Amino acid sequence: MIEVVLNDRLGKKVRVKCNDDDTIGDLKKLVAAQTGTRSDKIRIQKWYTVYKDHITLKDYEIHDGMGLELYYN
Repeated sequence: MIEVVLNDRLGKKVRVKCNDDDTIGDLKKLVAAQTGTRSDKIRIQKWYTVYKDHITLKDYEIHDGMGLELYYN
């Protein structure tokens, strides 16, 4: 289990516990459950790289305690 911190730059930080073999789509569903936002309206990125839903966290080299950016479409 790893913990990922997502910051939406509006004052909200979301901490999500997930497995490293989960996909970005799975991570979006976990974030949606905590924030109350629909998962298809969430975009996760780091700098200018927008993460795709079908790729795993391990493939993107997302580790425990890593911070990502959370945007609402």
